[in-house]
Amino acid sequence: MYELCQAAEKSYYIDCPAKIGIYRTSEREVYLIDSGSDKEAAKKVKKVLDENGWQLRGILNTHSHADHIGGNYYLQQKTGCKVFSTGIEADFIRHPILEPAFLYGGYPGRELRHKFLLAQGSEVSDFTDDAFPGEIEILPLAGHSFNMTGFRTPDDVVYLADCLSSRETLDKYGIGFIYDVGAYLETLEAVQHMQAKLFVPSHAAATEDIGPLVQYNVQQVKRIAEYMIELCKEPVCFEDLLAQLFQRYQLKINFQQYALVGSTIRSYLVWLKEAGHVTVEFEEDGKRLLWRTP
Repeated sequence: MYELCQAAEKSYYIDCPAKIGIYRTSEREVYLIDSGSDKEAAKKVKKVLDENGWQLRGILNTHSHADHIGGNYYLQQKTGCKVFSTGIEADFIRHPILEPAFLYGGYPGRELRHKFLLAQGSEVSDFTDDAFPGEIEILPLAGHSFNMTGFRTPDDVVYLADCLSSRETLDKYGIGFIYDVGAYLETLEAVQHMQAKLFVPSHAAATEDIGPLVQYNVQQVKRIAEYMIELCKEPVCFEDLLAQLFQRYQLKINFQQYALVGSTIRSYLVWLKEAGHVTVEFEEDGKRLLWRTP
């Protein structure tokens, strides 16, 4: 774990739970792509950099989820490096309490205020900042998060962040987190047609051929959608629908899973509703909103 892998002449990644990219701009200076889940992960990353005699110039964050920004604060404090992001992702990185609050839909209890969902905030500069390595191409990868981005280095390595889950993860957990299902499928369509020397997803093995994994992720989204449409043939409230999905995918409910899976299922329902596959109605007594297949 935390093994340094060379992807191309100047591009590397650290093999860890959420892969961390490294792009070398000179013999001594490097930029990270994401920073790991927490302070301990950041310490291991810094050890890798120190062992290679590399100085950290900046961190390019793909998005604001805690397992990708958790090392920002430690590394920024230790090295003075800049952190780069843009738009709403930058706001969430500056104010990480927004993440669990967004997921829960209200003030998040202590069960959600932990390092897996709540990182330490860090100072953020926009991608337009002069210190951003302009030779790196910014790739829009919306869907999993608000405006997640990937990066293509000049030696043709593409870092894909969280737009793909591994087969093993999908088979084990079934429902991967998605903020905007429509945008997510559009992103997968774009990735399907990409060419690169190497693709580095954060939560799947690096590969030269990303197509099969893209298709597996697309198929999983469609399977979930089809099952939800089936469940809505009889009017069903959200909580009952969620319970049936937890049972179908053999998930154990707790606060974190309720927030993550619940947020994702709400996104599926809106996507299905706007496509005309489900509708909403209210019980005659006005006490519950129900979802149903027309």
